[in-house]
Amino acid sequence: MYNEIDLDIIDINSELPAEEPSRQYYFMAKCRRWVKDFEQKNGRFPKACVTTFGCQMNARDSEKLTGILENIGYQVTDSEEADFVIYNTCTVRENANNKVYGRLGYLNAYKKTHPHMKIALCGCMMQEPHVAQRIQKSYPFVDLVFGTHNLYKFPELLASALEADKMVIELWEGTEQIVEELPVERKYTFKSGVNIMFGCNNFCSYCIVPYVRGRERSRSPKDILREVKQLARDGVVEIMLLGQNVNSYGKTLKEPITFAELLTEIEKIDEIKRIRFMTSHPKDLSLELIRVMASSKKICNHLHLPMQSGSSRILEKMNRRYTKEQYLDLAGRLREAIPHLSLTTDIIVGFPGETEEDFEDTMDVVRKVGFDSAFTFIYSKRTGTPAASMEDQIPEEIVKNRFDRLLREVQEISAQRAKRLTGQVRTILVEEVNSHDPSLVTGRLGNNSVVHIPGDASMIGTFVDVTLEECKGFYYYGKPITTA
Repeated sequence: MYNEIDLDIIDINSELPAEEPSRQYYFMAKCRRWVKDFEQKNGRFPKACVTTFGCQMNARDSEKLTGILENIGYQVTDSEEADFVIYNTCTVRENANNKVYGRLGYLNAYKKTHPHMKIALCGCMMQEPHVAQRIQKSYPFVDLVFGTHNLYKFPELLASALEADKMVIELWEGTEQIVEELPVERKYTFKSGVNIMFGCNNFCSYCIVPYVRGRERSRSPKDILREVKQLARDGVVEIMLLGQNVNSYGKTLKEPITFAELLTEIEKIDEIKRIRFMTSHPKDLSLELIRVMASSKKICNHLHLPMQSGSSRILEKMNRRYTKEQYLDLAGRLREAIPHLSLTTDIIVGFPGETEEDFEDTMDVVRKVGFDSAFTFIYSKRTGTPAASMEDQIPEEIVKNRFDRLLREVQEISAQRAKRLTGQVRTILVEEVNSHDPSLVTGRLGNNSVVHIPGDASMIGTFVDVTLEECKGFYYYGKPITTA
């Protein structure tokens, strides 16, 4: 069924199917009829713009939205001056919400001169109750609002919005349903994300994600393997397995399977040459997974393992459920088992109650582990999380001082680790023509480092052996190895 149904042969006057995904294909056919009427009336097909905010999970969701729109008949464009605009929103930080509100102001002005335009909002931000209320009150020109749990119902909701003369809102508190076999339009032909699970059960005290993404739901290994095999047949050579906490994959299935076991099965698919995954939670990273990574010829030698803090006291307040010592032990096991592993992390500075001693614990872990890179964040209150109401919020000037010190340390260590590869021959997967210099192409090493080499668009999607000639700290300039 996937991407193969001819929407023109679906009888939209027949009885509405009750089962998914047949029900959504019915509504896609119905929307397609609207698109054809639009084309006859205007002499062109309607244009649609999908704008993504946030993480790779959101990016994968946007590929599904795009696939549905293209199958319906919309011409997808990057311009928001379109007939249909949908924002797939993020809400990890409150400034992400403010960015969406600001963009809506622009769309309102455009819609006043293009009244047929439809505007939709979906994603994590919409799952916050106060957001839907604000949209209804302050942004009545929005046509469609839905969330993370019912994204698969997009064709049905779009059909309602195209027919309605008022805002259509459908938000669910949660779901256990996972609907397979809906269209996806991938951004890249040679690599793809693959959702293996949805939601999160961890409830870190600073994080809104469990409240907006819901509880953990793992896809069946059969469905995941079928999707990866189809991607391989389509020419994909690299996949990124996606989940809020991939290390707990399989725990909610009737027949439990570990993440390490899933990786072992995926590795057997010949055409897939590289396997990546994110995100990993330290408390669930098993010795079994380390063994599988160490023996694998396809799993990339890169692991993103968010630390958040090096202080056991602060980690407890964050509800991370591991200690400084446990994190250091895990990092040591990883380095020993996988010597060339690139280990990256996330760190929050200025969490409520953080003392100078707590901060020095973080610096100590950074020095001992030697991260290849780190995403460093200044803590900011996130309404709706336990941490937002904690006492002893840290003064801004103290947080800024600590953040600057941490950033200097991380950058110095990262640069030193990167320099060790200079002069070596490594393999990159070429991803795109360099946006700043069209005489170069840009690719990635297995450790996720970026490399620029001379080349052209014909090299995109191919593996190239390169000499890493010059290290620029966070990226390299290289030279392709040519064979006689």
